[in-house]
Amino acid sequence: MKFATLPNGTEDGALLVVSRDLTRAAPATDIAPSLLAALRDWPRVEPLLRERAGQVEAGNAQGLVPFAPEDTLAPLPRAPQWLDGSAFLNHGRLMDQAFGNEPLPDFDTHPLVYQGASDDFLGSNAVLLTPDEALGIDCEGEFGVVVDEVPMGTNPQDALDLVRLIVQINDWSLRVPGPWEMRRGFGFVQAKPSTGFAPCAVTPDELGQYWQAGRVCLPLQVAVNGRQIGTPHGSEMDFHFGQIIAHAARTRKLGAGSIIGSGTVSNAARAAGSACLAEVRVIEKLDFGAPQTPFLHFGDRVTMEATLPDGRLFGKINQRVRQLASGQ
Repeated sequence: MKFATLPNGTEDGALLVVSRDLTRAAPATDIAPSLLAALRDWPRVEPLLRERAGQVEAGNAQGLVPFAPEDTLAPLPRAPQWLDGSAFLNHGRLMDQAFGNEPLPDFDTHPLVYQGASDDFLGSNAVLLTPDEALGIDCEGEFGVVVDEVPMGTNPQDALDLVRLIVQINDWSLRVPGPWEMRRGFGFVQAKPSTGFAPCAVTPDELGQYWQAGRVCLPLQVAVNGRQIGTPHGSEMDFHFGQIIAHAARTRKLGAGSIIGSGTVSNAARAAGSACLAEVRVIEKLDFGAPQTPFLHFGDRVTMEATLPDGRLFGKINQRVRQLASGQ
């Protein structure tokens, strides 16, 4: 199943069931008012949503309309938690080189996870507003999962069984305040603007064989102003989603609707390119002695999309950067 969210004047928006080819959709607010409400009542609503999805595919769902991703919010406009990992160790190693950090002693055995803001997620075509280009504006292409309630102490395999949806993410970052905040040792705040999402959240079965061992085994195409910067593959995720979820739930439960990110998709092979500009720049520094690619400017456009061989999957992230106006 594929789900999207339309604005309706509420914080959580209105639930929409989308066809597999992303061409048409039908409301599902008679089943659950929002996607967050559906996740909190999953055992009851899941079979009803599957029936509605079948009607959408057959073209006989009530209220069926053409799907317009540009009109949607993030699939979950807000969530109980947003926990982002750093599950691609190649990215972590490159960032350590970029910032001159010593590798953590347990870097290879314990996933890094931070808690981000979850009250203001951006839709696939939303503008990122930020006050100053000098903050080092960057995109970060990721995959993520949305979970049912996860009990404290859940093991990695059981955690995978609690994955309800898979999402595609643009985890916007501001690179200049990032190192300063890391040195202070209390987590990111200024370095992490609102996170962006592709139009649709999908159930794991939509990926078929490309959801393997807790990983999205697909390339993520990332471009800036139409120029591709990378197509890194999700299969190289060193810690799978079950491990990240279990790590986060070691000493607390996670509420239904919590989102867990993979961190920037990153591959060891240089030919795969990168899913963020910080990685592009550190590779340039290693190869040429200095970065050559700038961070983003106001007006720049970032696109991201992961697709199945026979068509689309989550829909495309297509976002611009714009300066925050005085008093806005």
